[in-house]
Amino acid sequence: VVAFFCFALPARSGGGFFLTSNLKLQNSMEWLWITLGIILIVVGIVGSVLPLLPGPPIAFAGLLLQLFREPDPFTSRFLWIWAGVVVVSLVLDYMIPIWGTKKFGGTKYGVWGCTLGFLLAFWMGPWGVIIGPFIGAFVGEMIGGQSKKKSFKAALGSFIGFLLGSFLKLVICFMMLYYVIASI
Repeated sequence: VVAFFCFALPARSGGGFFLTSNLKLQNSMEWLWITLGIILIVVGIVGSVLPLLPGPPIAFAGLLLQLFREPDPFTSRFLWIWAGVVVVSLVLDYMIPIWGTKKFGGTKYGVWGCTLGFLLAFWMGPWGVIIGPFIGAFVGEMIGGQSKKKSFKAALGSFIGFLLGSFLKLVICFMMLYYVIASI
């Protein structure tokens, strides 16, 4: 696919594709960086939904690849702002489920359970990262003496927090994809 976008062009005189001798190396390298950047951003979008892949940092790497293009499509200020957005999104990705637990009536037991559930279930892959905080918040609230109903509500807050964090990461990655495509 990369070779197709970088080196192959439709034949002007007839069927098929061929390597053009007049295609400048600079132009083909620019398309290589654009293609690799878009691929990384798409992987970042997938990583925004699958908790095991860090979506925004991978997408940011795709944005950084655009620096190899001539002329630079983005200013350093633009890239520093996006670096800050990525760092904030990483912090929020871990804080939002805890906030959701508190918002839905969870106590400090539920918050600690949510955090420990995430840490203990992280090695189980995507399902562990989704279910771990939910079960952790539920168990934490039960240990804290809450009813099953209130414990479930706090665990639901943890899950909604996970969904909000995923939505935030998706928005960030799609915005990066927009900027790369708009820079072409």
